[in-house]
Amino acid sequence: MNPIIALLKENNISDEQINNIFQMLTQNPLAAMATISQLGLPQDKLQMLMAQVMQNPALIKEAVEELGLDFSKVEAAKEQLQK
Repeated sequence: MNPIIALLKENNISDEQINNIFQMLTQNPLAAMATISQLGLPQDKLQMLMAQVMQNPALIKEAVEELGLDFSKVEAAKEQLQK
């Protein structure tokens, strides 16, 4: 299992919320970060999650594929972040 998904599940985040987060990450990464920060995760877990999301985009791709979402939107979101 993808480490980002695993961390969210360990902290009782529902599958529906996880899907929503990754859909948001593909469409608007900055809004997704705000949503992630409002999940009520312990600070240490939140920092670890944010670091994984920011430093390893491949994990996002893996999670999106694992969840069956459209990866082409992830690529478009990545381009937005690089502008």
